[in-house]
Amino acid sequence: MGRNLTQTLSQRSDLALTRFDSCDDPALLSALVGGADFIFHLAGVNRPLEESEFDRMNAGLTRSVTSHLVQQGRRTPLLLSSSTQATRDNPYGLSKRAAEEAVFAYGELTGAPVYVYRLPNLFGKWCRPGYNSAVATFCHNVANALPIQVNDPSRNLELVYIDDVVRDFLAALDGRGNPGFCQVHPVHSRSLGEIAGLIRSFRASRDDFSVPELRDPFIDKLYSTYLSYLPKDAFSYPLRMNRDLRGSFSEFLKTPDRGQVSVNVTAPGVTKGNHWHASKNEKFLVVSGEGVVRFRRVDSLEVLEYPVCAARLEAVDIPTGYTHSITNTGSGDLVTVIWCNELYDPKNPDTFFEPVLR
Repeated sequence: MGRNLTQTLSQRSDLALTRFDSCDDPALLSALVGGADFIFHLAGVNRPLEESEFDRMNAGLTRSVTSHLVQQGRRTPLLLSSSTQATRDNPYGLSKRAAEEAVFAYGELTGAPVYVYRLPNLFGKWCRPGYNSAVATFCHNVANALPIQVNDPSRNLELVYIDDVVRDFLAALDGRGNPGFCQVHPVHSRSLGEIAGLIRSFRASRDDFSVPELRDPFIDKLYSTYLSYLPKDAFSYPLRMNRDLRGSFSEFLKTPDRGQVSVNVTAPGVTKGNHWHASKNEKFLVVSGEGVVRFRRVDSLEVLEYPVCAARLEAVDIPTGYTHSITNTGSGDLVTVIWCNELYDPKNPDTFFEPVLR
């Protein structure tokens, strides 16, 4: 959370960012607090070696911050990242609740705006795997071909995405938030089994060229999270190039409801196609080389020609009922990106071979 927030804040030219970590010299805290116009208090512990650390680092550090502010007569807006655990009577929950109480007491005493976020489980980039986030652990392990263990697939998690958290925090900074207890929206509710299955499917998508259902906001965010855990030597992956003397054809992306994208390479002097479709349609985009796309409606003798080249990017629609071909008229390979509105079905290919030129 701290990494994501500070990286976002550092992009703004209208403010200067000062950091203080819980392991820094406490003697520095008073001056830093006194010079701040807004304070994000995200520091705390949830897995200390000794139970007493809960109170010292969660409640105690918060009391130090508010005490310095009161002593200096400051009314600085203060945002505290708390936890839904604050409603529970365990050592961690009690320490977070005590921190909340210190913040609200400061707000009541000084009139300063205070924001307390009782956050559920967070997910997103840069979260430490193998610590206290199942999502981070699953993403890291699956991306690195390591096993994952799901003890209770039916267990439900309430999750908020880190970018949504940062968005809400910035709203408070800019005076657009409502002081008091705050909640990040949306909250995504998913079972551990579903989350694990989705993350496994993200890895498998490289093999079947599928694209996750990104219209679902949770899946969209989870997929972005998964990609952030890819090993540094595994950002790229090979496509299957179906080669012959004419060139090659490679599928790139497949979607359940938006068709598929492929890359067609045509050797110099070669013509590909000479077929038509009754229902499915395509778009051609030449990104390297030069050529000509030819059309003839199957019940006509008229031939249409569309010159294409990478120097002038131009999408060419392939209407139904027109037999069509593409010819490489240049000296190098002709590379065409092809979108088709539906996935290829070998049982119903909807492809009928007929030469354009008779």
